[in-house]
Amino acid sequence: MEFDAVLLQPRRAESIARGFWHDRTINQDFAACVAECPDKVALTAVRLDRDEVRRFTYSQLASLVDRAAVGLSRLGVGRNDVVAMQLPNCWQFILLYLACSRIGAVLNPLMSIFRERELSFMLSHGEAKVLVVPKTFRNFDHEAMARSLKPTIPSLQHVVVVDGGGADDFEALLTRPEWEREPDAQAILTQNRPGPDDITQLIYTSGTTGEPKGVMHSANTLMANIVPCTGRLGLGPNDIVLMASPMAHQTGFMYGLMMPIMLRASVVLQDIWDPAKAADLIRQHAVSFTMASTPFLTDLTRNVADTGKSVPSLKTFVCAGAPIPGPLVEQARKVLGAKIVSAWGMTENGAVTLIKLDDDDLLAFSTDGCALPGAEVRVIDEEASLVSPGTVGRLVVRSCSNFGGYLKRPHWNGTDAEGWFDTGDLARMDDNGYIRISGRSKDVIIRGGENIPVVEVESLLYRHPAVAQVAIVSYPDERLGERACAVIVPKSGQTIDFAGMSEFLKSHKLALQYVPEKLIVRDAMPATPSGKIQKFRLREMLRNNEL
Repeated sequence: MEFDAVLLQPRRAESIARGFWHDRTINQDFAACVAECPDKVALTAVRLDRDEVRRFTYSQLASLVDRAAVGLSRLGVGRNDVVAMQLPNCWQFILLYLACSRIGAVLNPLMSIFRERELSFMLSHGEAKVLVVPKTFRNFDHEAMARSLKPTIPSLQHVVVVDGGGADDFEALLTRPEWEREPDAQAILTQNRPGPDDITQLIYTSGTTGEPKGVMHSANTLMANIVPCTGRLGLGPNDIVLMASPMAHQTGFMYGLMMPIMLRASVVLQDIWDPAKAADLIRQHAVSFTMASTPFLTDLTRNVADTGKSVPSLKTFVCAGAPIPGPLVEQARKVLGAKIVSAWGMTENGAVTLIKLDDDDLLAFSTDGCALPGAEVRVIDEEASLVSPGTVGRLVVRSCSNFGGYLKRPHWNGTDAEGWFDTGDLARMDDNGYIRISGRSKDVIIRGGENIPVVEVESLLYRHPAVAQVAIVSYPDERLGERACAVIVPKSGQTIDFAGMSEFLKSHKLALQYVPEKLIVRDAMPATPSGKIQKFRLREMLRNNEL
């Protein structure tokens, strides 16, 4: 695979000179962990679906990483080959990334909610050579889906199944044979190590283009975010991280997988969100830090309040993905005793803005923080001029952690000659540089931290024989932040109901989380004189119960 990460080289010299790029890879940090704290527990992986707990020290993990890396090479995986993985938070996830990093392969994490429609595009577009899936997860047969997709993906040579039990089983192929003892093992493990500017992660994000976008990151771009982030949060080797947010999202990947290794710290992985179990894990493992979207904070706070069982070790909860309601911050501070840190970021650049630990709690629910070192944010008007403080405008970012570009779609990179990336968000900034996201100029709904690809869902609904016009818009939800509503104008003489809409979308193999949770049927849409649907009016009407 050739990666067209055209946004990296133009900013390399300045990023190195200013100390923002650290010119190292996860291999070096992992090696330091093994050298400095080999017997420290690196990760504890908790599987709720089978009541299983696996623990690995850094030394134990390193042995398996080498073995899996050679195993991948036996499957034909080499430098710049893509290994796709649709796994929940589990030890195999971390193992695979570190193994790929040993041999210069690129990891493509895929959300467990994706189904045939999303996966067929992503696997083909990313030219995945290997796909790793669980046999089943949350009562869905991922193995069967993966095997049905394989003949349709020309690049896909192997499907590897965790707990599969057959010839393609994860252990049989990657962790049981003592590949590291083979005569050529050391050459495999050392000759193709990636450099800090090589692509190490390919991760897909939804947008307004009608198809997912493949975000390319190098070690330099990812670490350029994690280093200042840990500095602002005051994290170190004695911290224990709980990661229940999916590691196939940037939150879980950067701050649940990479960050603990960079800190020489420990991580506890939770595969299925259960607030009671999360609270137990925090108490059991003396967890000091976690990061997730607003619904996780809501659920954890409610559980601790209802049970009366405190979580005294938890120092910091970073909350991103949706604004945090003021009463929630107040209650969480009182109930959890942790600092609630609001943040804003994107798949393309990680967390860009966070409040500071010594900031007043008011800023956690009234702002999304200020820029990290190495990042700049501006709010501009349509002519690209700065707007005055407090005025809503387009949010642009210039950051050392900005991505390398969108795979095979450089015309979508949205970055000008000076390095400013158009986020597609609307925001306002106060006199102190703290921003507040106020809306999105791009047409995406964020449901519990998960982007819903509005254009794709609308395109599918336009295929329904009863649909004349459709608009997918958000409506507020106390727990998830937003949910999706389909507003439909049916064709003359046709009807459509919620059940029919849902079954139609499911029949097209759309991820269940992308199916709108409300349907409103209208005779006409609010529109501009030119006929463009006014989605802002639909959102207003939803909020005011006028639909």
